[in-house]
Amino acid sequence: MRDPNVRIPLPAVVSRLLGGLRRAGFTAYVVGGCVRDSLMGRTPGDWDICTSARPEEIRRVFSSCRQILTGEKHGTVAVIVGGVPYEITTYRLDGEYHDGRHPDAVRFVPDIRQDLARRDLTINAMAYAPGEGLVDAFGGRADLQAGIIRCVGDPAQRFAEDALRILRTLRFAAQLDFTLNSATEAAAYAARGTVAQISAERIFAELDKLLAGPAAGRVLAAQGRILTGVIPEIAPCIGCTQPGKWHCYDVWQHTAKAVEALDVTGMDEKSTRVLRWAVFLHDIAKPECRTVGPDGAAHFPGHNQRGGRMARTILTRLKAPAYLIEGACGLISVHDCPLPNDRFGILQMMNRSGAPFLQRLCRVKRADLAAHANNAAVENRTREVRRFESRVLELSATACYTLSSLAVNGSDLMAAGVAPGPAVGRTLNELLQAVMAQRVPNEKAALLAELPAILKEQQS
Repeated sequence: MRDPNVRIPLPAVVSRLLGGLRRAGFTAYVVGGCVRDSLMGRTPGDWDICTSARPEEIRRVFSSCRQILTGEKHGTVAVIVGGVPYEITTYRLDGEYHDGRHPDAVRFVPDIRQDLARRDLTINAMAYAPGEGLVDAFGGRADLQAGIIRCVGDPAQRFAEDALRILRTLRFAAQLDFTLNSATEAAAYAARGTVAQISAERIFAELDKLLAGPAAGRVLAAQGRILTGVIPEIAPCIGCTQPGKWHCYDVWQHTAKAVEALDVTGMDEKSTRVLRWAVFLHDIAKPECRTVGPDGAAHFPGHNQRGGRMARTILTRLKAPAYLIEGACGLISVHDCPLPNDRFGILQMMNRSGAPFLQRLCRVKRADLAAHANNAAVENRTREVRRFESRVLELSATACYTLSSLAVNGSDLMAAGVAPGPAVGRTLNELLQAVMAQRVPNEKAALLAELPAILKEQQS
């Protein structure tokens, strides 16, 4: 239960806060995620402190510091040191959870063990103090070493108290590459429908972190049934077979493998987020579009476009950011479209969609193909995507494919005699097409010399 031999290096300010509470006659520990991360050799992002001091006593001990008191009724006082808030919370027990999210009331208790007993997972229910070492009443350290996600006490009770804990178990499994123990998994599945009572914003935040986890694909593959509690559209994907030469997984296992295969190297934060959600939902409409041909092969006509619409419904329901909805749904709507292999066709696609969109699309396609059958046809298609991706990168740096990069503009055309109005835009676009087709060089004199022929053709 206690291991005095454990040593966790603490930031100086955290040591001072603990010392201030202890000198005032109270017990105090760092607790939760910072202890977990430290034991794993990671640098904690936050340091939470719990103590036997009541909120009014915490305020008195640190009366010389600025404080945030919005959490005081639940026992938390945030003490600001160097502009950084440090949450200090009184040991407590939670009352009934009638809303499935927040305790109706809290009761302050004098013992750290009682406080740890109310927490969600064993790996988050450990405390540490210099001179005392590690307090581990529920086997969290052993679970860390074994790579297990396990609830403190009765998992059904933990999930009944706070349904968001169901998603937290999956999120931690994905982030840490851990496995749910059987009792926790069974209880999470049984209570999956209760997650719907949680706010959409909090559900989205947990799913977003899950998808960012290194083991997201493995967790999706193993725990898709639990996720049907928050995204019911997943249920038909589980077991939806895809017979034929292209596939070797059902729709859901294919999705999980694609999430696992997604390469976001070099992508910015927004693009990475868009890509993760696009791959996660890219085949969500396949069960609705499934047909089987005379040869026994499965076909999914229209699943791109319908998938984009379904993804928009899901992401809107989850209150995802607007840029994420537009970006992910746009990719899903065309993720299975053919790619041109000629210069003019590629430039036209770049003109319509933009090079950044096509670079994202290639990432989606490569992840999708990596989750197909391992055969020559799939390998050939993957090579085609890589060639297209390389050409987009090359042409985006060297070719003219937008009006802004054209060597003439609307003022130049009007000075050359083109009447103001729609004709200017139409003529600029025709000149751009001529440049992309390499019929005319992107030089001002050459483009103006081409004007008479274009204007004559427009009038005919």
